[in-house]
Amino acid sequence: MSSTTPAPKPRKFGGTPAQIRSAAKFYKVFAYITGVMLLLLVVEMIFKYFWSLELFVGGTLADGVANSIGLYNRAEVTGGANISLGILIAHGWLYVVYLFADFRLWSLMRWPFMRFITIALGGVIPFLSFYTESKVHAEVDRELAAHPKAAKRY
Repeated sequence: MSSTTPAPKPRKFGGTPAQIRSAAKFYKVFAYITGVMLLLLVVEMIFKYFWSLELFVGGTLADGVANSIGLYNRAEVTGGANISLGILIAHGWLYVVYLFADFRLWSLMRWPFMRFITIALGGVIPFLSFYTESKVHAEVDRELAAHPKAAKRY
């Protein structure tokens, strides 16, 4: 008796190669943006929690002198724009876009759910987004090259 092994299932993507490349490019841009914003956020948190300093633009200092830009304790500045808070908010919203880019690429590539989670962690661990992006982008290119005739999911 001979045993026959079933043929492997053909690789299927959730979109065309052009759609996948577009999603990979969008992911790459937001991986870098989120990574840079995360590094700015880390620096901001170090200043805030170690020395109680935040970056302010404009406003008036406690001694009445006009502030142009500087690191001050929040109680020392009246008015002005708190850039440290702006970095925090910007990173939060940019991370949401990063998650969308992650989801879009993940769904088009039809990867396992844990891949989505590991890519998502790239936006919350400093320097990880740069590493993750390079690995993900290489894998997308490798899979598209290995399966040029892959069928679309729909």
